[in-house]
Amino acid sequence: MPAPSPGTPRPGGPAAHGLTTGAVARRLGVSATTVRSWDQRYGVGPAARQDGRHRRWAPADVAVLEEMCRLTSSGVPLAEAARAALGTRGPGAPEPAPGVPAPGPVASPGQPAPEDLRRTSRGLARAAVRLDGPALDALLRRAVARHGLVPAWEEVMVPALHAVGRRWEAAGDRYVEVEHLLSWHVSTALRQLVPPGRGTAPDAPPVLLACVPAEQHTLPLEALAAGLAERGLPTRMLGAAVPAEALDSAVRRTGPAAVVLWSQARSTAGHALARHVAGTSFGVRGARTRPLVLLAGPGWAGRLPEAGMQRPGSLREALDLLARRYGR
Repeated sequence: MPAPSPGTPRPGGPAAHGLTTGAVARRLGVSATTVRSWDQRYGVGPAARQDGRHRRWAPADVAVLEEMCRLTSSGVPLAEAARAALGTRGPGAPEPAPGVPAPGPVASPGQPAPEDLRRTSRGLARAAVRLDGPALDALLRRAVARHGLVPAWEEVMVPALHAVGRRWEAAGDRYVEVEHLLSWHVSTALRQLVPPGRGTAPDAPPVLLACVPAEQHTLPLEALAAGLAERGLPTRMLGAAVPAEALDSAVRRTGPAAVVLWSQARSTAGHALARHVAGTSFGVRGARTRPLVLLAGPGWAGRLPEAGMQRPGSLREALDLLARRYGR
């Protein structure tokens, strides 16, 4: 029996049973055209081809593409990312760490860099689609370190969450795991940013953070909690779907300087509850006080805030309002 010619896949070999380009593209969260372009321009292609023509991607080939995605998502130029990714295929070659930042000057926190922010947000969404947890962690850390919390939240995390949410809505239940993974990593990153309570006086009244009853979206409140901790302001996080009775009890027990009520949709916005909280007084007789109530989230849109309430339009505005409450 004659030996197979070089480049001809053996029956049952990896090229015969590898993934198609379309399957690899779906796994990585990029288009099939992008995968083919990387192969044609930079040689980031399969080591073998079925019948010498059709691409079939073995696990080692997919690993190279995954590294390419990690690097380009972090801002590394395509040609440089291709060289680094292909270097991982050779025996003994060092593997670049996920999320290696692009060479060049690093922006100061808060310094505008819209294109870099958009590129990082797209990379975050793609890493979520391919369920790449290490890349998500690296991209989130880099975004906050380069731009600061507020731009990272408003220009990177929120657009990526919206993009994944739209894909989920368009594809039924196919991307539920993607949204859950991204949300978990964003939540983890926010909680790790600043140690809670840093620089706060132990007897300072806190900011009480709560989702209204039936509201499950906590990430915006977690971003606000991180920003308040960064500014040295005390917080108490009650989390998702806080019952009205529990919220009333927490307000009376903690005597907060402010209460932030998050509502994602108009169906969950409880204006009667907000009025009740704004009217709650506490403290010693003759010096009783009421909390400032911040109506946060799109669920409160459409009605003007009443006495004792304000409706911030962004994370930065909410942080500034609360800082002024403490005379900062």
